[in-house]
Amino acid sequence: MTPPTTLRLTPRSAPRPPAAPPEPAAVAAPARGRTGTARTCPGNLAADLADLAERHGWTDRPAFHQDHRVWTHGEVHALAARAATVLADRGVAPGDRVLLALPDSVTWVTTFLALARLGATAVLVNPELPRADHDFMAEDAGVTLGVTGPGLEDRLPPEQRLFGDQLLALACTAAPADPRPAGSGTPLYVQYTSGTTGRPKGVVHHHGDPEAYFEFIGRRLLRIGPDDVTLSVSKLFFAYGFGNAFVFPLFSGSSAVLVGRRPSPAAVDELVARHRVTLLYSVPSAYAALVADRADGHAACFASVRAAVSAGEGMPAGLGERVTELLGVPVLEQIGSTEVGHAFCANSLSHNTPGTVGRPVPGYEVQLRDSDGRPVPDGEEGELWVKGPTLTTGYLNLPEDSARALTGGWLATRDRARRDPDGTYHHLGRTDDLEMVGGITVSPLEIESVLRTHPAVREIAVAAFTDEEGATRLRAFVVPATPVEDAEALEAGIVGLARERLAPFKVPRTVQVVESLPRTPTGKLRRPLVRRGSW
Repeated sequence: MTPPTTLRLTPRSAPRPPAAPPEPAAVAAPARGRTGTARTCPGNLAADLADLAERHGWTDRPAFHQDHRVWTHGEVHALAARAATVLADRGVAPGDRVLLALPDSVTWVTTFLALARLGATAVLVNPELPRADHDFMAEDAGVTLGVTGPGLEDRLPPEQRLFGDQLLALACTAAPADPRPAGSGTPLYVQYTSGTTGRPKGVVHHHGDPEAYFEFIGRRLLRIGPDDVTLSVSKLFFAYGFGNAFVFPLFSGSSAVLVGRRPSPAAVDELVARHRVTLLYSVPSAYAALVADRADGHAACFASVRAAVSAGEGMPAGLGERVTELLGVPVLEQIGSTEVGHAFCANSLSHNTPGTVGRPVPGYEVQLRDSDGRPVPDGEEGELWVKGPTLTTGYLNLPEDSARALTGGWLATRDRARRDPDGTYHHLGRTDDLEMVGGITVSPLEIESVLRTHPAVREIAVAAFTDEEGATRLRAFVVPATPVEDAEALEAGIVGLARERLAPFKVPRTVQVVESLPRTPTGKLRRPLVRRGSW
């Protein structure tokens, strides 16, 4: 694994929102690991973050808002040190892997920090997954313990399970544990890929990676400072949400609002207004829900927001403009992967090109290659390859998959893109998104972007299917903006729009109205299910 750069953090104050903090100066990049004030256990993420809060005077500043309770940075780190003792008493030792299946909460944060303090590895999973998925991940990762929440009483045998509220209750009377030695390359956590095209794969990240996420994205691109307040619709078990709501607040002295379940649009309104949120992170489908049914344009509840970030999928054409109109701030699109840990290509406050995923994040290299691995010139479509300091070295227990995806320190992302001469990238979907219709390769994203402009369409997905005569046809699955009274008229209108603006072989032959589209817990469209036409 290529060592990331060393990042020296100095206290910074961001201006009061909605104005953005000033452009940061370039930071020197020696070898990984901070130097300076003596630490209890340098290199251990939990110990380093506690020291950082102490040195910069953040211990009494808000770190997390949950329900109507505010937790300071000092409280979180102190509780995590005590929770580490409880986990150690349950047999958790350095190098052990522990399943973390909790909703977003201070319990999640302190459990993660406690495991880091012990030199153990947290296996981050969506708590709402079915038991079969949790069983697979627990076995695949070889966990020795699981920290779970309500409704997960059947996960793992009783002797291998600890409930999150039980952990915190015991921590209140426990003595703080000393941090265990850990280098920047010591395993810190495992996240599983979304599994949109097959079995999820376990990806290992290390104690030095979160600091790189903050330095390259949080500090340089988003200019996050102590006065910022974050709300991430994407959850902590997801790479995007982990950086947004855990890494960035703890490395900047700022705070984040934690919500157990994905908030509704009305809940987002209320949370932003109540906590004076300055940074909003979400996915395109959630942004679409936020702007739906709002005919009055900009909403006063978003007056504190200084920037909105979108990832997980490409922002549909036109949606970014509507979100900007609603929030009154730019929408900064970015693209990342579980294998990299966060974004590797992103728009920033100083350079934002709507409709693109921006330029490579500082510290990362991005290339476009054709199917034979040759470089692709500007203006032509190719597959994205990325190389950088936080790139994983491989998947758990999958050497063949690792060899296919990782070559010479580069990751084949399987994302398709086009690069402009100024280095800005346009995301064109996944290599496995393409459909074959009558022997011609078709991108459903192009068709969807056209049909989404129909006023009766809220969401749409297009896939190829084989009819009773064996011919390949396109079908559009539509989530209507309002209840449909005349399905035939809606179908005629959508097909008519396609005929006006698309080549004949790109016109869907049928339209099916559905209540929702199949998505992963992180908001990505599950195209294999769309192709089958059942979910």
